Amino acid sequence: MPPPCGADTFAKPMAFEPFDTAEAFDYPTVRQLSVFAENRVGQFLRIIRLLEQTEVHILAISVVNSVDCAVIRLIVDEPDEAEALFRLNGFSVSECEIIVVSVPSGNRALVQIWTALLTGEINVNYTYPLLARPNGLPAIAIQPDSHEMAINVLRDKGFDVLDQTDLNGGHHYDNPGY
Repeated sequence: MPPPCGADTFAKPMAFEPFDTAEAFDYPTVRQLSVFAENRVGQFLRIIRLLEQTEVHILAISVVNSVDCAVIRLIVDEPDEAEALFRLNGFSVSECEIIVVSVPSGNRALVQIWTALLTGEINVNYTYPLLARPNGLPAIAIQPDSHEMAINVLRDKGFDVLDQTDLNGGHHYDNPGY
C-alpha cells in the first residue's frame, strides 16, 4: 500500500523485513497519482491524450501550478496502468493514499462532512471533487493529516468512505468522455 501524501516517498528501501507493527492499516483508501510536468504549453493535453489511448478513465483531477512545474493529481480507475504509461512517456509520478467520501443528497452535506472532521480535530491538507459519481452520488477526495482517524470519524457520523474497488467498476459518468 503506498504511503500517505507528504510521506518521504524517496526513502531507501528497508534492508530487512519490516516488523509486523510496520504493516499498513486495513482502511479504505484510494490511490492518487501525482504527475509532475514542466509548466509549458501543451503538457496538460499531452497527459490527457496519453490516457485517451487506453481504457483508463480519469475519475478526479486537480492541478497545482507553480512557476517551473505543475503537479497534476489524478484519481483513475486503473492506477497501475496509468502510472506505467506516464513513466514510459518520461513523466515523474508519485503515488499516495487519499480518502474519497460520498456526498449524500440533501442540504448542507458538505458542511456536515467538514463539521465531522473538525469535531475529530482532523486537519485537511487539500480536497477536490470527483468527476465520476460512484454509486450515483457526488464524491470528494480528501487528504487528511490522519487517514485512520478521518475514516473513523466519517464512518461514525454515517458517511460512506469509498475505496479503490468502489471506483474500479460500474462507472457513473455525467459525461462519458472522461
